[in-house]
Amino acid sequence: MTAELKSTSEGSTMVLTIVNPTQRNALGPEIYAAGIEALNGAESSDEIRSVVIVGEGAWFCAGGSLQRLQANRQLDRSVQAESIEGLHNWIDSIRTFPKPVIAAVEGAAAGAGFSLALACDFVVAARDAVFAASYSNVALSPDGGLSWHLGQALPRQLASEWLMNGERIEAARLHAFGLVNELTDSGQALSGAMALATRLNARAPNSLASIKELLSDARSATLALQLSQERDHFVRNLHHANAGIGIAAFLDKTSPRYE
Repeated sequence: MTAELKSTSEGSTMVLTIVNPTQRNALGPEIYAAGIEALNGAESSDEIRSVVIVGEGAWFCAGGSLQRLQANRQLDRSVQAESIEGLHNWIDSIRTFPKPVIAAVEGAAAGAGFSLALACDFVVAARDAVFAASYSNVALSPDGGLSWHLGQALPRQLASEWLMNGERIEAARLHAFGLVNELTDSGQALSGAMALATRLNARAPNSLASIKELLSDARSATLALQLSQERDHFVRNLHHANAGIGIAAFLDKTSPRYE
């Protein structure tokens, strides 16, 4: 069976399901391309307010296919470089997508699957799920922004431990370091992610888009630049129709219905 990324909609949430059952939902160029296409479509849709990424069955994602990587060793280096560019373009599209993206992790998120989960704005994981930066187990190095995300979120020594040892890390440990937002019972990660998506969908899309952009820019901005950016976003959002709806609802003690 060919690996694919299924796209379905549940209310205002688009669900992207990684399907590659014979290889524990391993990724490949066709999935990267489908992911970018799906996000491009969702960005322009007023109906879609959030995205959930999940793996079909018991696994979230095993990362790259070792069989494909072994075959690529016999080809020109440009083949693998192009494949990684596809992954990186998908990761970048998730980070710059103006709506919340939630990873629902069951089983394991390994290698690029770990990278994919951390690229999302939220991670909901089953308590028995595990994460693994397993590159060094097969004499490889990280891709998909994993070294960046872990390097930003963790002390250097701990990031070194996770990346160099390649050992499985329990979801509870990631939760303790703030890399997983919510823990659920086994088999309930998708339900937890959908519940979170429903809560986010009730909030003003323009506000969430600003928050996501500000958080992304903050990693490289000076305080002066960030203050300037916050000012511009605040003024723009204050004069958006949704601010009128939200402020009026708060003062009237009613529930807002944002555009």
